[in-house]
This record gives sequence, C-alpha cells and structure tokens, in this order.
Amino acid sequence: MEVLVDAAFEPLLELEMEMATLVADWSHCDQSATYVARMVSHDRHDPIRHANLLSAALNELFEMSFHTRESDGALTCRFYRNGSTERIELTFPCSAEQRNSYETIVERIGNGQALANYLDVITDDAARAEHAILLGLAVNYDANIELSGQDTGMMTFVVDLALERLLN
Repeated sequence: MEVLVDAAFEPLLELEMEMATLVADWSHCDQSATYVARMVSHDRHDPIRHANLLSAALNELFEMSFHTRESDGALTCRFYRNGSTERIELTFPCSAEQRNSYETIVERIGNGQALANYLDVITDDAARAEHAILLGLAVNYDANIELSGQDTGMMTFVVDLALERLLN
C-alpha cells in the first residue's frame, strides 16, 4: 500500500509484521517498540531518554493494533523525521466499526477536547483501552494524531511526536 509522504519528512525506517504474529503474544508489542525506538533514537541529543519515550508511545500504538484482534494482513510501521519531530505512520487491518470509533476520538482531539476526554476515559471502567491510548498520546506526549484515508479494512494513524521538547 502506497502512503503519501510529506516531503519535509525524511524516511528513517520501515517495519512490517504479520498481524497473526503480533496478536499471538502480547509481548511482541513491547519488544518491537523497544527495538525500533532504539534504532530511531541513536542520533538524538539524549538517545536513551528519547528511546524510552518513543518506545512507550510506540508500544501504545502497537497495543491499539493488538486490540483489533485481526489476524489477517500485516501491520506496517514507517518512521520519518523532520527536525525534532518523529512521524510514525502505523497501518493495520481494522473493522469499519473500529475505524469509526477511532475517527471520533481523533476528531475530539482535534477540537481541543483531549484533556477533558482523557480524564473521562481513565475514570470510566467501561471505557475501551484504545480510547485511553489515543487520548493519552495527545495529552501526555503532545502528539498530533491524524487518520489518513485508506481502502476498506485498513487504517493508518499518522502520529507526530516532538519528544525532545517534552520536559518530563
């Protein structure tokens, strides 16, 4: 699948994994995130801090794809860089219902309601984990999150992270 890339972002890395492999074991999310984050962060000002922050954020994104429980198709993760900003493009199979749910959350984030929604979600035992993940990325990592257009059955998150400017 071809994804249009903003020319300002330089490609860094691409990872593809069969969804069946990812959902076979929960630990694949953390292991893959740690590996990729270390590779992408090696030339940052504080590479260990950067890799830790990036690994945590990426692990959350992988977890969202894990929660789809889709075992057909592949997960593709592309990394790009523009100055101090890392861009993650994460593409994975997903149902129309899940996609609609994600679109609603991303729309709320774009409307400046991320913090209020995040507080609602983390105090609601019935809330879906994916909602807390997306809202948490926006609130805790100051992430810019968008969905790009996809064919049916697939979705792509475009997440920009400027981790070096985070104070904590």
